Amino acid sequence: MAKLQSVCVYCGASDSVNAIYIRLAEALGRELAGRDIRLVYGGGGVGLMGACARAAHERGGEVLGIMPKFLLAKERIFTDVEHRIVDDMHTRKMMMFEEADAFIVLPGGIGTLEEAVEILSWARLGLHAKPMAFLDEDGFWAPFFELMDHIIAGGFIPDPFRAALVHCATPAEAITALEDRRVVIDP
Repeated sequence: MAKLQSVCVYCGASDSVNAIYIRLAEALGRELAGRDIRLVYGGGGVGLMGACARAAHERGGEVLGIMPKFLLAKERIFTDVEHRIVDDMHTRKMMMFEEADAFIVLPGGIGTLEEAVEILSWARLGLHAKPMAFLDEDGFWAPFFELMDHIIAGGFIPDPFRAALVHCATPAEAITALEDRRVVIDP
């Protein structure tokens, strides 16, 4: 089992979500801090992003937020933690990728989905072998996994790629799954 140093968390930046998602983000932040794993995230102080970062920070964890200039007002940077301000989304996403050993995807919207799928695409192309776990307690990501199974069944992605798709129900389970695997995907 390889010890993770840093995990990038992709998640929603809306405060208008079901409170169970906020609580899950908080639990993940506490779990990362408790295991001495740095949280790398989008830098915001709102929604699941803010909840996860605040919880990790309050538990004494190391947190790195990465925020593009144009989102400063919308996502309200969480200034209590280390953060980097970058010029654009491409720089943000690349820096988040480079700073992380693995990824956890919490519930979120189109931006969260886009970030997760891009990392999966890079894995499929053989550009990295960093593991990813999707985390929810209520089946939020179940339709995504159904779609991926459909794509694999259609022959668009080889069956071994399914190993890259880890679906977990608790933060502890997600982190352990990431530590137990270093996904190597045959392009």
